[in-house]
Amino acid sequence: MRRGFYRKIAWNGIRKNRSLYVPYLLTCTGMVGMFYIISFLCTNDLLLRLRGGDVLQVILGLGRGVVGVFALIFLFYTNSFLVRRRKREFGLYNILGMSKRNLACVLLWESVTAAVLSLTGGLTAGIALAKFAELGMVNLVMGEVEYSLSVSWGAVWNTILLFLCIFGLILLYTLGQIRLANPIELLHSENAGEKPPKANWLLAFLGAVLLGGAYNLAVSLREPIEAILWFFVAVIMVILATYLLFIAGSVVFCRLLQKKKSYYYQTKHFVSVSSMIYRMKRNGAGLASICILCTMVLVMLSSTVCLYFGSEDSIQARYPRNVNLYVRAKSLEQMESSQREAIRREALEMARERGMDAEQVMDYLSVSLTAYIKDGRIESVGSSGYVYQTDNFAGLWEIYLIPLEDYNHMTGCEETLALGEVLLCTNRSAYEKTELAFPDGTVWQVKKQVDDFEPAGSGVAHIISSMYVFLPDFSESVKPFLALSSENGSAVGIEWNYGFDMGGSQEEQAALTRDLRQKLRQQEQEGPEDALHIYRCEGEAEERDSFYSLNGGLFFLGILLGAVFLFAAVLIMYYKQISEGYEDQSRFAIMQKVGMTKKDIRDSVNSQILTVFFLPLLTAGLHLLFAYPMVQKMLVLFGLTNTKLMTQVTVLCYLVFALFYIFVYRITSRAYYGIVSGGGEEG
Repeated sequence: MRRGFYRKIAWNGIRKNRSLYVPYLLTCTGMVGMFYIISFLCTNDLLLRLRGGDVLQVILGLGRGVVGVFALIFLFYTNSFLVRRRKREFGLYNILGMSKRNLACVLLWESVTAAVLSLTGGLTAGIALAKFAELGMVNLVMGEVEYSLSVSWGAVWNTILLFLCIFGLILLYTLGQIRLANPIELLHSENAGEKPPKANWLLAFLGAVLLGGAYNLAVSLREPIEAILWFFVAVIMVILATYLLFIAGSVVFCRLLQKKKSYYYQTKHFVSVSSMIYRMKRNGAGLASICILCTMVLVMLSSTVCLYFGSEDSIQARYPRNVNLYVRAKSLEQMESSQREAIRREALEMARERGMDAEQVMDYLSVSLTAYIKDGRIESVGSSGYVYQTDNFAGLWEIYLIPLEDYNHMTGCEETLALGEVLLCTNRSAYEKTELAFPDGTVWQVKKQVDDFEPAGSGVAHIISSMYVFLPDFSESVKPFLALSSENGSAVGIEWNYGFDMGGSQEEQAALTRDLRQKLRQQEQEGPEDALHIYRCEGEAEERDSFYSLNGGLFFLGILLGAVFLFAAVLIMYYKQISEGYEDQSRFAIMQKVGMTKKDIRDSVNSQILTVFFLPLLTAGLHLLFAYPMVQKMLVLFGLTNTKLMTQVTVLCYLVFALFYIFVYRITSRAYYGIVSGGGEEG
């Protein structure tokens, strides 16, 4: 054959099928650009120099892996639409004398053209937009902005290598399909359609059971650690249930519509319902894919937006004072020495030297332990490793035993307790019993539960709920636990929490925290062997950058991955409309010959929209509603307890997404209408 023949055939094939190829190439270009941008940020020196930049780049590295894997799966999926539409063309070439080897050459040139256009356009866009992404990322984490432009050649080569591999695998898969099919099958593949599937009540019932189980799991979990451990189980159950319900359940739904004669035997419903039944297996899978992608976008965006805009609440919960000291001792006697007063004096003097006065002082002693409580009885006391040895995480508590006088001093109350009575305060989970019983027979009666105690931020950082128990005779009451610790090595800690607020700027507060930490650590090292251990000295101002780096990084990653999944959903919507339009074109042509008007066609299209296509949006909203309790519990581990903010953000995300979904579908439905009405067929 003449030189350049295959290249010309390949280019003509792309040009004549531009309604299919242009969206595909734009998506490939977008995926290339997105992968380059995230690869560029993963190795960006500016981000690495930021406080918390190492954590930020780890998050972005995970996102890069997700984008790479998703690009492979999604481009394979969308390429299947192209192959299905082109099979008739390939069959015609084959009948006219082109061998399978000739067709392979044409497909090779098409793949090379697609790869070159996608990589060129994607890398150009990625390099142009990478700086804007960097500036946006730095602003999110409140870092210092630099305006110098740069290109990461490592990211360029990684992007080229990944997408050359993806295009190569797609080409091999397409060649395999062409090789296994004979010319007649290729010629009639587009008109083959599917046999009308039977209504599989068993699969529909199984899908309903799986979905009900996942929803029940999501709303019944009480502890954040349970939410983390069961989250991916619930996600898998929801995905399987969604596919089963949309594939098998949608067939059942269409059969029921057929049996309802008053609905089915109407012009606008008859064509849409009958045509959907004949392709419901593939139609249901496409709708399920759209639903899953919509749910992923909504969950990801709502959670990361909540985290970022709730950062101040999280910082306040984690660092309740501007300066927070955590001091440990080996015994109560060591803690009751004069060393605590020396530490107080040193901290206050350093603050006064900088012209700042201590306010809202937090000062209390505690003995902490991890325990498993069932029906008001402490059944075991051990280290936090016990968390991983039980299947009932709702019964696990981090318990802090605190002197009653420390509670009264901090809150300004004048509570009194008899021996055997305690006050109780909990976070995250409620404790509904009126007593605490111990294995040795000791019973503490809960006089009342209080909510005016503001504890140190260490309890917020734990993955299990915290219980604060205020005791009237502290030294005597904690002796059994301290004895247990010395006998079996259980993790019972003796801790003093001290902190205060002060004036001054964020920079001055951060400087004081750093200087105080260094001074106290130096005194500890130079002091006697029984000196108190200053195991943590942290401040709100000093740690603020780390919080915004983590939450800003997750927010930025949520935006990127949300955009990727949104591209996928939009493209599936478009190809679904186009492929179904060509399948329905001959049916509508026959109906027009027997009197069906263009208005009837439009009514039929609208009927299909209302009957099926909004199911993914409604189902995604239902998934989001039941996922909310589980997501809310996981966000608590990040210190986010602002339920009002979470509710508002989640509802707003869904409403904005619904408007976008409607907008996209109206555009794609016009393409469908143009094809079936005879105005959109391409040569």
